Order: sequence, then structure tokens, then C-alpha cells
Amino acid sequence: MAMDVHGRDLRYFVAVAEELHFTRAAERLFVSQPALSKQVRALERQLGADLFVRDRHGVALTPAGEALLPYAREVLDGWERGWQAVERAKAAQRSTLVVGMSTSPGRGGLLPAIRSRFSAACPGAELRLRQVSWQDPTAGLADGGSDVAFVWLPLPDQQRYDHLVVAEEPRLVAFPDGHRLAADDSPVDFADLLDEPFLALPAAAGPLRDYWLATDVRAGRPPRIGAEVASTEETYEALCAGLGVVLLAAGNAPLISLGGVATRTVRGITPSRFALAWPRTAAGPLIRAYAAACRQAAGARVVPAGPGAP
Repeated sequence: MAMDVHGRDLRYFVAVAEELHFTRAAERLFVSQPALSKQVRALERQLGADLFVRDRHGVALTPAGEALLPYAREVLDGWERGWQAVERAKAAQRSTLVVGMSTSPGRGGLLPAIRSRFSAACPGAELRLRQVSWQDPTAGLADGGSDVAFVWLPLPDQQRYDHLVVAEEPRLVAFPDGHRLAADDSPVDFADLLDEPFLALPAAAGPLRDYWLATDVRAGRPPRIGAEVASTEETYEALCAGLGVVLLAAGNAPLISLGGVATRTVRGITPSRFALAWPRTAAGPLIRAYAAACRQAAGARVVPAGPGAP
């Protein structure tokens, strides 16, 4: 039947076995020589075998001691690795997670709900929010400044990232008050918008710029660009100035419906997808904990990176 042996007793045994001198081993362990001798004797009684020969010539390992030594070292090495793993996990929970975003997630108190769940799972971790310009559709993931980010799909180089879809919302079109299509509240066909000037994201936004211009349903007709916008404020000002119309997610409509702007649902285009994303090669403990908190708060599902990712 296996017996329980304290790690301390194994450390004492290994120190004496390596020094072959009780006094030097005691100094190495910062304990008294009598205490060390007492613990080694207790280990020998527990094992039912002498581990050392002690005589006037010195100290030597017995055959039983020789047999135990490599296993004792293995146990102590394993425990050291285990302790270091725990320390790394503790350090990870004490560190900072940077959450990037270019538009506030809003959506029914999503951020506070995620924060409370994340803080419960990682009480020592700090969350820092990073606001990123619309010039970067990855909200800081691409340059490494954000650990996770709330983004709109599709992302540039999307195969580099895992993501979970937080919200799928209809795309609306926003007009300045007085626009010929602004008076009607019913859905508008996208075909009726083809000749309108559109507000566009910066060219650096890549596929996301094309998505919000709905280039996939224009049958090859290039969009008319009335102005480029890189923030909610610029979008609102450009709308009020009559520089163009703009597609936006239903959840973002309150951000620009500040007076002077009307919105309508659009038929003939796919819904928008808002997601939490992170680099697929850097999913450490804090990222996994934040993604889990987000999944719980939003009822979202993880979509892995790779050829099959949408």
C-alpha cells in the first residue's frame, strides 16, 4: 500500500544524499543539524529501510538510498514545475487585459455584464478599454495593442483570429432629415439606394469598408462616395451636412439619431455581425476567461479561425 511522504522529507533526503554530510546539508537547507537528522530518521522508519550509512568515516548512501534518490529528485522536480505553473496562473490573473473597440458595444449593458463575470473568474486582473479609430477595423488586434476586441465582421486576415458573434442585427440606412426617402418608416429596398452618395469608412478598413457599402449586392456598380468618415461624430456631422447616406447596424442607430437624422431598415442585404475577436495564437488564460464571460453574457458561440471561418 502506498504511503504519504512529505515533500520536506524528500528535500532533506536529497540534500544529505548530494552533500553526504549532515552539517553541510543542514546549512544548505537553513535548518539545524539535529532537526535534519531527526526528519531523515523519521523517513527511514516510515520506509522501513536505512537510507544512509553513518560511521566515523562519514556518510554514504545505502542500496535503498541509491534506489530512492532518482525518484525523490523526480518528485521534487515535478512539484517545482507544478508550483511554477501555479505562479504563472496567479500572475496571469493579476495582469491587465486590454479590450479594444472602435464603437461602444452598448447592447443592453453587455460590457458591465461581461466585466462582472470576468472579475468573478479573475479577481486579480485589471481590464483596460482602448478606443481605436475606424482606420483599424481590428480595433487594435493587428498591432498587438489590444488583447481582445469588439469588432464588426468581416475582418482583414480573418483566418488569424478566433471570434464569437455577440450580436446579429439588421442593417439600417440613415438619411439626413428632408431626404426624399426619410419620410417613410417602412423598409427600403437596397436597389433604391444604388444611386445615392454613401459615407464610407477609410480605405484602410479594407473588406469592412466594402461591407458597409454593400458592394456585394451592387452587381459590379461602384458606389458613389460622398465622404469618408472615421468616427461616430464625423458620421453624424456628414449626415447632417447632406454629404451622403450610410449603412449602420440597428444597435448603433441611437449613436447618430440625435436630431436631424432618420433611419429605415434595408431589404436585400445581410444582417450585420458584431463579434468579440482575439488572435488565435495568443489565447492565454485572461483571453479565455474574457471570452467565456462574453459568451455567458451574450449567449454567443465561438467561431474558430481557419479556412472554414465565415
